[in-house]
Amino acid sequence: MTETAAAPGRSKEVMAVLPGLMLAIMLAMLDNMIVGTAMPRIVGELNGLEYFTWVTTAYVLGTTVSTPIWGKLGDLYGRKNIFMGSIVLFLVGSALCGMAGSSIFGGTGDGMVELIAFRALQGLGAGGLMVNVMAIIGDLVPPRERGQYQGIMAAIMSLAMIAGPLVGGFITDHLNWRWAFYVNLPLGGVALVWLLLRLHLPKYRTEHRIDWLGAGVLTVGITALVLITSWGGQAHGYPWGSWQIISLAVVAVVAIAVFIPIERRAAEPIMPLHVFGNRNFTLISLIGFLLGFAMFGAISFIPLFQQLVQGASATNSGLLLLPMMAAAMVVSLFVGRAITKTGKYRIYPVVGGAIMAVGMLLLGLQDAHTPSWQTGLFIAVLGLGMGFLMQTTMLIAQNSVEQKDLGVASSASTFFRSIGGSFGVSLFGAIFNNRLADNLAEKLGPQAAGAVSAGGGRMDPATLSHLPPQIKVPFLDALAGAIGNVFLWAIAFAVLVPVLAALVKHVPLRSGAPGESRQAEPAVAAVLD
Repeated sequence: MTETAAAPGRSKEVMAVLPGLMLAIMLAMLDNMIVGTAMPRIVGELNGLEYFTWVTTAYVLGTTVSTPIWGKLGDLYGRKNIFMGSIVLFLVGSALCGMAGSSIFGGTGDGMVELIAFRALQGLGAGGLMVNVMAIIGDLVPPRERGQYQGIMAAIMSLAMIAGPLVGGFITDHLNWRWAFYVNLPLGGVALVWLLLRLHLPKYRTEHRIDWLGAGVLTVGITALVLITSWGGQAHGYPWGSWQIISLAVVAVVAIAVFIPIERRAAEPIMPLHVFGNRNFTLISLIGFLLGFAMFGAISFIPLFQQLVQGASATNSGLLLLPMMAAAMVVSLFVGRAITKTGKYRIYPVVGGAIMAVGMLLLGLQDAHTPSWQTGLFIAVLGLGMGFLMQTTMLIAQNSVEQKDLGVASSASTFFRSIGGSFGVSLFGAIFNNRLADNLAEKLGPQAAGAVSAGGGRMDPATLSHLPPQIKVPFLDALAGAIGNVFLWAIAFAVLVPVLAALVKHVPLRSGAPGESRQAEPAVAAVLD
């Protein structure tokens, strides 16, 4: 079957299911943004200030742990049913989150504990949304045509990151916080029905042997890693040298050491180690980790700079991210179409990594006097880099494996980026806190530094507005310097992205029907070391 003959049918089939896939991506991206905005109301009603970080940690933990498992289950049992199951689980978790602390469960007494448990359940479902969307596109579309559809998905992700805070702000201001979770139900319901009726995937016969032991050991290791990044050096956690963090590190190392021989002996390993024998797959996994580390770790400080240093409101801060997301959205669409037209992709992660490093440098040079419009230009540069990278890394990962391992490749790409982001947020948070304390000690004296270390987590624009000028001005200088230092540190990781991307070998993108590549392919074998 030639590409020309196949393309119209495939295009029609993909366009028929695309609205449902877009809704699933929106669900995955919107949820965290909306819930984050509603958290102050949730904490106030459920009286759970001391546990509020666990609401996020439980969700991240559920998502990260389940991502590799969803990918492998899709490879074994067929993508459609597994995808439907992940959506249903996510919606059940959303409904239960909305009911946490209600009279149905006996009132607000244990509401925060209930919410944490239900967020973990919701996260387990969310882990299957992103990975299955990308894998389904891989099932329907050959790599040569895949870029344009993955570019659309990357654009939807950017749009969701803009809309999330706005929707969350509206719900928080005009509705009950429970609607931050209930809003998922109609969106997810439409996606579920649409895909149930429209999604038709190729049928493959695979011997079903679930690697339960490998899945369990992997879950233990991932849990330890996520808890290290969530607790290490945090005010609500433990010092890096504490026995709790050291014990978790030991558990993570032992789990990884045990996991490798288990996977080598398993008939259907949850994470087939042979895919890492492919040079491109290994490189793109490292790039994904570094991309998550530098990009997501540092980006979390942009709203902090806009709100505390430049005085933007929480809602306006979301709008001020528009230049970054708009740039990422436009470039993602352009790159996707360019890859489909030319078949060339190797240059894009190199260019994207270089531009991202430049954006980090520009943001690192900001100070307390940097105007908002200038920050907008700098984050637009960062967005350009993101646009070159977001879908290209997934495309290279999928093109590096056989069709039977497509779910594993998609989940691994998502997993390494997520773990990288967790480590980035943790490390950059520690760097920020240390530099802020040093800057304050230099500008206001050791006592001020100690006071901020004890209560810095409660900094907000309202509090800053009541500070006398002789304290407020040096405080903002210290704060801006600490945030800028985070971006300068991020450059050290960002510059490695184009270096590793330059080592990626160009393997022609397959242009036949996806089902034709279930057998081992010469293009894949060409880069096996």
